[in-house]
Amino acid sequence: MSFVTVTGLEKSYRSGTQTIHVLRGLEVSVERGEMVAIVGASGVGKSTLLHVLGGLDPFEAGSICIGDADLSRMTDAERVAYRNRHIGFVFQFHHLLPEFDAVENTEMPLRIARMPLDQARPAAEALLRRVGLGDRFGHRPGTLSGGEQQRVAIARALVVRPALLLADEPTGDLDEHTADTLHDLLREMHREQGLTSIIATHNTRLAAVCDRALRLEGGRLV
Repeated sequence: MSFVTVTGLEKSYRSGTQTIHVLRGLEVSVERGEMVAIVGASGVGKSTLLHVLGGLDPFEAGSICIGDADLSRMTDAERVAYRNRHIGFVFQFHHLLPEFDAVENTEMPLRIARMPLDQARPAAEALLRRVGLGDRFGHRPGTLSGGEQQRVAIARALVVRPALLLADEPTGDLDEHTADTLHDLLREMHREQGLTSIIATHNTRLAAVCDRALRLEGGRLV
């Protein structure tokens, strides 16, 4: 059964007097529980597509349905609320807050959602243990390796138990061995948490562990 359904998606940018069309009538369906890779050349619009799917960027036309929710019919405030509850993001650069330790960074989405600390803290610690950082709770990002920082970012994305995970080049800044380890972790967490995952990547090995790969060309997925 389709969980993500995108129909006629249009997205463009203005650059001076020019209009740059990034997504041109894009259509795609992703089944519940599926792990899909989006591949394509640099600058083709993979990041833009994920930002639009996650409600981070507006779009001009088309519809995006995630489960029973239609993002095209939501107000900006409704999209923000939906995104915070149901969508997890992992980016190439972890975007961890340097003044907070691993636990505090991981529990941040729960604290933003006003979950009491005595509930948010155990949830964050349990997820950090699961991603192999049980001995790094009090470490700030600057004292963690690149792979460890990205593990914290994965834990932060999953701590709200999202239905949809969007990952944009999640291992693009890591060495080959560390990247392969993270690929395995992403796949394991995808299965354990019953996620539907869409991952933009240049990495052929990451694409290979996904259920299928789609190429973004000319504003459409093929």
